[in-house]
Amino acid sequence: LLQGKLFDSTITDEGTWTLEDRKLIRIVLMKTNRDAGNCWTSLLEDEYAADPWVQDQMQRKLTLERFQRENPGFDFSGAEISGNYSKGGPDFSSLEK
Repeated sequence: LLQGKLFDSTITDEGTWTLEDRKLIRIVLMKTNRDAGNCWTSLLEDEYAADPWVQDQMQRKLTLERFQRENPGFDFSGAEISGNYSKGGPDFSSLEK
């Protein structure tokens, strides 16, 4: 089905596949490092690259997920990311006590 090397590593035990409508195989891979700073640019190395708009949307989504994990008490419904979100957004770890 796929030939080539995956862009990065995945968790083998978390991968699944399903056959839909007897003609579509849906493959779900769980990335080992799933944070906004590690957004894959393609499925396979040097193949199937996401266009710049899709890449931007993926980084926004992963950055918002990071903020949700770091701030569980906040309501993020309807939230959108803008500004410095490339590579996961700003690093505030040095501000933590």
